[in-house]
Amino acid sequence: MPTWRIWRGEYPIATLDPGDRGLAYGDGLFETILIHAGQPVWWDAHMARLRRGCNVLGMAMPDGDFLRTQCAALSAGCARGALKLIVTRGVGERGYVLPAEAPPTLVMGLSKAPQPPPREGLTLRWCDTRLSIQPRLAGIKHLNRLEQVLARAEWSDPAIHEGLLRDTAGRVVCATSANLFALRDGRWITPPVRDCGIEGVCRGWLLRNVPQAVERGLSVEEIETADAVILCNAVRGILPVAALGMRRWSPHVAAVEDLRNALAASEPAFASP
Repeated sequence: MPTWRIWRGEYPIATLDPGDRGLAYGDGLFETILIHAGQPVWWDAHMARLRRGCNVLGMAMPDGDFLRTQCAALSAGCARGALKLIVTRGVGERGYVLPAEAPPTLVMGLSKAPQPPPREGLTLRWCDTRLSIQPRLAGIKHLNRLEQVLARAEWSDPAIHEGLLRDTAGRVVCATSANLFALRDGRWITPPVRDCGIEGVCRGWLLRNVPQAVERGLSVEEIETADAVILCNAVRGILPVAALGMRRWSPHVAAVEDLRNALAASEPAFASP
C-alpha cells in the first residue's frame, strides 16, 4: 500500500477535509513521478507542467523547495517507486464559486513502481470511450479522469495491457495512461494534444531529443499500418507494442531499440536491469 502524507498549505494534516474541492469537483492537478535510487526523475519537467496547470486553473503554484524537500523525505531509501503528487484548490463552501482565500491541499503518496513491460511487447485494443474536446484543459494533468476510468473498465482480460483512445471527432489521441508514437516512413509521429489529452513528460523528451520526431494527427489506419508503435510515460519510459487487434509487430525492431537505448543513455533510471 502507498505511504501518504497530506498538508494544508505547508502544515501537515491527518486526513482530507470532506469539503476539499479536489474531492468534490476534481478541482486540482496531479503528477506521477518515477523515483530511482531515492531521486525523482525529470523533476523539473514535472514541476513545469504542474506550474502550467496551476496557471490554467488559476491556482497558486506550491513552493518548489517545499515540494522537493517533502519528496526527498518520503523517497529516502527507495530503490524504485512511483511518487504521486496531488494539488487541490483547497477547502471551500458548497458550490462552484471559487473560495476567496484557501490554502491548497497537497497530497504525496509513494508506491511500488510498475512491473517492467513484457519482453514480447504490449497488446493493445481500441476503446469505445471517447475523450471530450476541451482545449482549455488539454495538456495538463487535471484530476478529472473519469473518461480514462471508463475506458479502462472496458476490458478485464489480463492479456490486454492498454487501450487506445480517440476523441469525440474520431481522432487518435493516446492510450489510457500513456502517450502514443507511430513510426511511419522513418519518422516517429505522435498525435497533438491541443484539444484533449496529456502533454506527457516522456513524450516531451522524445520530441526534443529524437531526430525527425514530430507531432501531427494520426488516423486509425495510420496506426494499424505503421512500421512500429510505442507507448511512453514518465514512470515506465518507452513501451514497445507487439499487437493491436489483428496487427502484429516485433517489439525488438532496431528503431524501437534505438529509442530505448537513447532514453537509457539520457536517463539511467530507464536502463535495462
